[in-house]
Amino acid sequence: MRPPPLTWLYVPGDRPEVVAKALVAGADVVIVDLEDAVAPDRKEYARAATAELLAEPGPVPVHVRVNALGTPLSDADLEALAPLPGLAGLRLPKVTSAADVIRTAERAAPLDGGAPALYALLESALGVERAFAVATAHPALRGLSIGEADLRADLGVRDETGLDWCRSRVVVAARAAGLVPPAQSVYPDVRDTDGLTASCARGRALGLLGRAAIHPRQLPVIERAYLPTPQEVEQAEEVLKAAATERGAQALPDGRFVDRAVVEQAHRTLALSRHTP
Repeated sequence: MRPPPLTWLYVPGDRPEVVAKALVAGADVVIVDLEDAVAPDRKEYARAATAELLAEPGPVPVHVRVNALGTPLSDADLEALAPLPGLAGLRLPKVTSAADVIRTAERAAPLDGGAPALYALLESALGVERAFAVATAHPALRGLSIGEADLRADLGVRDETGLDWCRSRVVVAARAAGLVPPAQSVYPDVRDTDGLTASCARGRALGLLGRAAIHPRQLPVIERAYLPTPQEVEQAEEVLKAAATERGAQALPDGRFVDRAVVEQAHRTLALSRHTP
């Protein structure tokens, strides 16, 4: 099975020329944004341009972040885009309840099939508190992630470390619901690659997997940060070799203890090491 995506590149839906460049920039997934990145007087144009893009599948999966749920704008987004063959997923902003997901799934479902893959963005304290309910709301829900800029404002958090508990809460909710690990939210300074690297290392330590980006120059930094290191790959191979020769718990010569959980983690490490965009 192919590992989950590591890089998700946001682009504004009202700039088709930028979207075209993003499709070949090397991201695993391109997210066309119809919400915050588009001015109110450009919403209809952005929707029409995105519908044209999604008339046929592209070179990489394309997701769309729709406008605020339960509004005429999001209703128009779902009606125009959900049935299109080039749509790989819908990103739902500011989700605060399971009902948000259920209503969207029902509204996005074409007459002859189920809803497209849905991804909930938790951007408030209430959304984070209800993470597991959201994660289990509907079979079409395939992933959770945090919208950190809005959440930071909601909580009054100034430093990135102030969001660690929220990140961990969403990681646990996703795992408990059988979903892939959440991707980390965008890093807003596109020139600060050192800061991005350090932030990704923190996210990876908390159990996040991959990250959204707002500029192509961030993509290789994110990928390097989230891919296993050569040492981690070597250690995983040693674990699997030992497990293949002797069943049950055991200790390796260097003192590492090997049991079923360690073997499962080694399998995940090697699967991720084979990741390709």
